[in-house]
Amino acid sequence: MCDKNMQEQPECGMEVTMKVLGGKWMPCIIDGINRGIRRPGELHREIDMASPRVINMQLRELESYNIVYKIVYDELPLKVEYYLTELGESILPVIDAIEQWGNANRTYMLNVSKALQAAEKRSMMSAFSVS
Repeated sequence: MCDKNMQEQPECGMEVTMKVLGGKWMPCIIDGINRGIRRPGELHREIDMASPRVINMQLRELESYNIVYKIVYDELPLKVEYYLTELGESILPVIDAIEQWGNANRTYMLNVSKALQAAEKRSMMSAFSVS
């Protein structure tokens, strides 16, 4: 396991993986590109819960890690497309495993989330109730 107090620990595989997949939308971006969604605007529409600014920042980060590369076409209007590198393709089994786990445990995790929200709401209400 990784020591949380260490700044950078390249020998810790989990930390290396989370550096790439730890951004909230990075696995979705990688998955989208793998499914053929190449243009930033298409990714923005596909991942509509994330702001375009965040997606663009995470695309740049993935590019800096050599997970994706972009092609800028010399035409007007400007056209940019993203593709997975060989390194990016190598992380697809990890993303598939995350997807499988999420699908297998979706109902349970939604119920836990609802129970936690209800408990938090009860706690807030009792904090404001007059005795």
